Amino acid sequence: MMASLYRLATDAAAPLLRRHLKLRADKGKEEAPRLAERFGEASLPRPQGRLGWLHGASVGETQSLLPLMSALLAREPGLTLLVTTGTLTAARLVARSAPAGVMHQYLPLDRQAWASRFLDHWRPDFALWAESEFWPNLLAAAKARGVPMALVNGRLSARSQARWRWAPSIIRPLLEGFAVLLVQDETQGLRLTALGAADVQALGNLKFAAAPLPVDETALPELLPRIEGRDVWLAASTHPGEDAIAASVHRTLAARRPRLLTIIVPRHAERGPAIAAEFASAGFKVARRSVRQPIMPESEIYLADSMGELGLFYRLAPVALIAGSYRWQGHNPIEPAQLGAAVVSGPRVANFAEIFRRMAAAGAVEIADEGSLAATIDRLLTDPKPAAARAQAFAAAEAAGILERILAALDPVVKASPHARA
Repeated sequence: MMASLYRLATDAAAPLLRRHLKLRADKGKEEAPRLAERFGEASLPRPQGRLGWLHGASVGETQSLLPLMSALLAREPGLTLLVTTGTLTAARLVARSAPAGVMHQYLPLDRQAWASRFLDHWRPDFALWAESEFWPNLLAAAKARGVPMALVNGRLSARSQARWRWAPSIIRPLLEGFAVLLVQDETQGLRLTALGAADVQALGNLKFAAAPLPVDETALPELLPRIEGRDVWLAASTHPGEDAIAASVHRTLAARRPRLLTIIVPRHAERGPAIAAEFASAGFKVARRSVRQPIMPESEIYLADSMGELGLFYRLAPVALIAGSYRWQGHNPIEPAQLGAAVVSGPRVANFAEIFRRMAAAGAVEIADEGSLAATIDRLLTDPKPAAARAQAFAAAEAAGILERILAALDPVVKASPHARA
């Protein structure tokens, strides 16, 4: 009954969904010229030969799929991969970092007619679905067409599990549609099993297999001389309220570290002007990257309100705070660990709880509440190398063999059927 009501509701919602997308496009949150893709209308022809479909909702999921893309294409010459995403930033990541042989489309919104239009055009030979974005109409339509499907790097928060418990007639058939279910850790496996999943495998987190974040090779030598001899730390992916926390840490530490430079990378770059105005009113000397203001000797805060440059700033700063851990539920700590930064986080890390637990046990991350953050940053700035080495060693150990294990587990889906849909 609940599944039928969902289908009826989404069928009836077409005008509202179209208006919603139009408003998002007006705000720059959708690519207006490609809006039809959200209605299942392809903007590219389907290539001949076998086509694998990989879906990553946003940047984090898509980033974790990148090594899988390269491995699949290397194993099967002639294979083409269609990658779908739901956000602009993820689409830009695919355009910038995906290997040759990858096509991109935006995922259609979850309405039966749009899902059917999408699948009728692309006719995927298999589908790999990352993490936890379960769209009932789309997945049910793929299952009805006999598309072999796997869940990759599955993750489900306790809150999402509680919500799905109210819709067993929807979630159980969706989970049954995956021939292979691979999750990040045992906790995720237990949550999915409680919702009806069977034969769940916890083979590790695919994010560890991702290549280090890229860097613009011209930007690094440009910025390094401007920070030479300075104490530098980074607050990465800040949410509203966390910029002020970072600024407070700067003010506390600057009394004994007069050449301190604090780099702040907001999670959403469009907040840059508001953050800059807030800092200026508080008396800080701020340089903004988005408007090409250089770091000067007197600069106290470098506001990196640009997109896709975390790889640059993790390389510049020997100490990195993973924000989103005071006003959100945590962000990816693997990226700074791979690049040799000493890693710090706040206590709210539900989105990456198991990774943080294991990193803390290995001494590869410092967990600091707001009151102890300044002292933690101060201590690490004195000698960041031991903590950075522990973080880097942890990331390397976790990455060992994980991609090969996951590829082997996916064989029943990826090799399920020869191409018959050209």
